[in-house]
Amino acid sequence: MYQIRAVDGEDDEISDVLTDLHRLTFFGSAPLPRFDFGYWWLVFHRRDPVAFADLVPSTHAESAGYFCRVGVLREHWGRALQLRLMRATEARARASGWRAIVSDTTDNIVSANNFIKAGYRLYQPRYPWGWPHTLYWRKSIEARDPA
Repeated sequence: MYQIRAVDGEDDEISDVLTDLHRLTFFGSAPLPRFDFGYWWLVFHRRDPVAFADLVPSTHAESAGYFCRVGVLREHWGRALQLRLMRATEARARASGWRAIVSDTTDNIVSANNFIKAGYRLYQPRYPWGWPHTLYWRKSIEARDPA
């Protein structure tokens, strides 16, 4: 019933959908990101967009992507959508030649548990970018042989 699609954040209609989903999932607790930068995905339930994610080149780790945004509408929680979006970002990271994906969580146990389920490990970056109680996550991404 759910379909994940890579989308173009520069497209005005897509940008409007991403803006709406961001506001409905972050409730003003995070600034609106740039939709014209990075790789974006939408999750559709039937024809309705219900979740999104973003991956950008990391400025915090060498040869890595930064999984910087993910939001799922509350009525679609519990359906592993964040985990599925993580897999999509990992495939994109491999295709981009990156060796890892990094991310962070602050006061979000559900997301932290999803990072653990997806194989991410806690790490301490040389230059932390979040709050004093932010958790930092890293997952090595190795290119897969087409064998």
